[in-house]
Amino acid sequence: MAAPVQRATKTAAVVYNPIKVQLGALRAAAAAAEQRAGWGPTAWFATTVEDPGGGMAKEALAGGADVVIAAGGDGTARAVAEVLRGSGVPIGLLPSGTGNLLARNMSLTLDDLPGSVEVAFTGADRAVDMGVVEAERADGSRETRAFLVMAGLGLDAQMASKTNLELKKRAGWIAYIDPILRGIRDNNSVRVRYSVDGAAQKSATVNTIILGNCGTLPGNLLLLPEAAVDDGVFDIVVFRPKGFIGWVQIWVKITWENGVLRRSSVGRRIASAQKQIRALRYLKGKEFVLRLDHPEEFELDGDSYGEAIALKAHVDPLSLLVRVPRTEG
Repeated sequence: MAAPVQRATKTAAVVYNPIKVQLGALRAAAAAAEQRAGWGPTAWFATTVEDPGGGMAKEALAGGADVVIAAGGDGTARAVAEVLRGSGVPIGLLPSGTGNLLARNMSLTLDDLPGSVEVAFTGADRAVDMGVVEAERADGSRETRAFLVMAGLGLDAQMASKTNLELKKRAGWIAYIDPILRGIRDNNSVRVRYSVDGAAQKSATVNTIILGNCGTLPGNLLLLPEAAVDDGVFDIVVFRPKGFIGWVQIWVKITWENGVLRRSSVGRRIASAQKQIRALRYLKGKEFVLRLDHPEEFELDGDSYGEAIALKAHVDPLSLLVRVPRTEG
């Protein structure tokens, strides 16, 4: 009788942004974790300016990694997750950088490197949704991308493209204040035609549209209070302010109603009774189709992806596995 085939030792791969991580500390933590877990040597892949992590994640998958750890900011996490989507191989998150929005929205630890590495090796897997966007360019070409947290157009995309990268590196989310103020001052508006879940197309003049898989922004601002990473739908918000008063209404809505009232059961009942404001409209859906009169910039998870004349987005439910502490899994 033939001897049973022994499964090879498990291995991890780390895709890291060399600008945002302390490589020595990360290597030491990974070496200690892999030894405790009885895993083989970890594979290491550095991102580049040209490739924020997708190519490295493909190499890690091809090499048989049992978990691919994204060490960097939201851009690194998005690039790795895009490749891992639907593969059955989990992503481990080692937050570093400005936003770390998926980790924040999943209440994962942000400032404990050894603990985060340990979770990546020995944690449980939680299935979460991803958003998939097909962008049509002005020349008719199409590109499909996936995102973890949010996709946006209008002021949201202008923030991504116009934020000073050096200031962002030094001051974090505060660097977004300048492009926000400039966008409000210029009162830029976009004429759009959109449809949710195949319903009749609607036309509107908007400042910003955001599709959310998660609800919390940098600075702990709760933009989409009902968003959940595993509910199978987008939470969509449309900004339609008219002048300064409209922006004040939006700010009060986000900071007071969403940020304070909705964080308690009593507050949620009070918020539900509040009258809706014209400046801010909330929608939900599994599919969102948008067409513009002129090409506009759009962003995915805080990074600009150029201009599009049309966008078609859908939810890919529970398509990504994320390593979380076993008490959460």
